[in-house]
Amino acid sequence: MFNTPYNVWTPISPSDTVNFDGSTYSATATNKPKPCQAIYVGTSSTTKVLVAIQQDGTARTFTGVLAGTILPIAAIRVNNTTTDVTNLLALYVK
Repeated sequence: MFNTPYNVWTPISPSDTVNFDGSTYSATATNKPKPCQAIYVGTSSTTKVLVAIQQDGTARTFTGVLAGTILPIAAIRVNNTTTDVTNLLALYVK
């Protein structure tokens, strides 16, 4: 159970290049995108895979992700390639 009151959320469109804020990743950028505090998974698939990108550009693969799951991870993007869960929301605390 989570005690964090996520009060801002935005739909995620998985992309291999575009972050949640519309920017593209650059290791040398001085203004890094603000990561979400969690990701909500609305629909899972057969393989149940989600690939999230951290602020430093590192890809993290989550397998066995079920519908209704809230992953408490800081991510700036969800990759389209390999990710097959859908109806995703980026959750934030403002």
